[in-house]
Amino acid sequence: MGKDKILDTADKKEVISIQPSAFSSKARNYFISCLLIAVICQLFLSGCALPRIIVLEDPLTPEEHINLGVAYEKKGELDNALKEYKEASGKLPSAYLYMGNIYFQKNEIDEAERYYRKAIKKDSKNADAYNNLAWLYYTKKEKLDEAESLALKAIELNPLKKETYQDTLEKIRALKSQKAKD
Repeated sequence: MGKDKILDTADKKEVISIQPSAFSSKARNYFISCLLIAVICQLFLSGCALPRIIVLEDPLTPEEHINLGVAYEKKGELDNALKEYKEASGKLPSAYLYMGNIYFQKNEIDEAERYYRKAIKKDSKNADAYNNLAWLYYTKKEKLDEAESLALKAIELNPLKKETYQDTLEKIRALKSQKAKD
C-alpha cells in the first residue's frame, strides 16, 4: 500500500485511497469527519468487522501543530502542547522556542535552557529565543554577562520588539548592579 493510503478495512476487501495534502485544513477535517460517520453507519448497517484506520502521513502541517500546541498551552495542558511542538520541530525551528517555554513553565529550567539554545542554533535570527534565554539566566541569577549579551542580540535582531527586550535588558543590568554592590 502506498504512503498516501489512509484507510484499510480489516478484511482487506476494500481500500480507500486519498492524498491528505490535496485538501485544505478545513476541507480535510470535514472529509475525515464524513469518512468516520460513513464507517460507523456501515458498521451498524452491515454488521461487518470494525475497519482499521491507518494514518501513514500526518495530515497536519507543522504550523497546525504549533497552533494546536498553543491552544493546549492556553488551556494549561502543557504535556499535550509539548507533544504538538515536538511534532512541528522537525520542520519548524521556532518549535524549539515553544518547547523551551513549556519547560520553563514546568520549572524544568535545564531543559528550557537546552531548547532555547537549540532554537538559537537552528535559527540564529530568532530574537525571542535570545530574549527568553536571557530571561532564564536572569531568573536563575547567573550568567548575567551572557544574559546581557543575549538581550542586546535580541534587540539587534528585532528592533520592532525593542521595548519588550529592553525590559529584559534593564532587569538584567539592575541585577548585575545590585550584585556588584553586594
